[in-house]
Amino acid sequence: MRDTTLVIMAAGIGSRFGEGIKQLTSFGPNKEIIMDYSVHDALEAGFTKIVFVIRKDIYQDFKEIIGNRMEKKIPVSYAFQELADLPEGFSVPEGRKKPWGTGQAILACEPFISEPFAVINADDYYGKDAFKKVYQYLSKADETPSEKFKFCMAGFVLKNTLSEFGGVTRGICHTDDKGRLISIEETRNIVKTPLGAAVQEENGSLREISQESLVSMNFWGFTPDFIAELKRGFRSFLAGIEGRELTAEYLLPTIVDGLLKENRVDLTVLPSMDHWFGVTYKEDVPYVKEQILQRIQAGLYPENLFS
Repeated sequence: MRDTTLVIMAAGIGSRFGEGIKQLTSFGPNKEIIMDYSVHDALEAGFTKIVFVIRKDIYQDFKEIIGNRMEKKIPVSYAFQELADLPEGFSVPEGRKKPWGTGQAILACEPFISEPFAVINADDYYGKDAFKKVYQYLSKADETPSEKFKFCMAGFVLKNTLSEFGGVTRGICHTDDKGRLISIEETRNIVKTPLGAAVQEENGSLREISQESLVSMNFWGFTPDFIAELKRGFRSFLAGIEGRELTAEYLLPTIVDGLLKENRVDLTVLPSMDHWFGVTYKEDVPYVKEQILQRIQAGLYPENLFS
């Protein structure tokens, strides 16, 4: 088994659920949260370490409510994503309130990463298939020298990621005949229809799209040399945001898209047939609980993940 790290981006978790994280919604029969099932699937697939990206102000709550029980199963580290954590020569613009996006989140993990690593969102359910495929890819990463980065991404079938309760934004993947990513088309307001899926335009009309398209759900697989690229790119990003200082974000999809356009990366899309789910709308909560229960009844998870 090769050492492989799972990075879980949770820096925004407190702000979404109020003060601290004490109001974090549970979905399992014994107060399990979505993240518990992700860690369970990652361990099963072969990952050997977890790095949580959080904010310093939620550290104590996070460790007490989530981290302590995870540490009983797998080594855990904590990386802090902070607004003021900037390269030398840059300072926080007056009025800026939020950190700098998912690219900066991964930079915060630098002290803890020396092996291939995957990146996921804290509050998304991805399913076992994606973890297995990404781990298998990363376990063989770096074996063949290359002038290009060799990354991967779990791709989910669009129809398996839609909400019953409103439109969603998805990155539709365009690939070549070898499954390598050509581009990601960020597509907003995709809705479920009787015939499949459609984009709801501003005037209310529907433009049908293929419900079988593969989409990105922010489940990436990277090699450790990506960290140096993120450092270089972060400086360039900060130097070029004049006029957008309060809102600009350094985001993984944009960074990867830049590498694709420069022909500096081969990124393999690994199709997963599992259903992704998360809480986009409050009405999604009962659905997510039901989905978890169905998987327990099917024997995919024990009733109590903590035992």
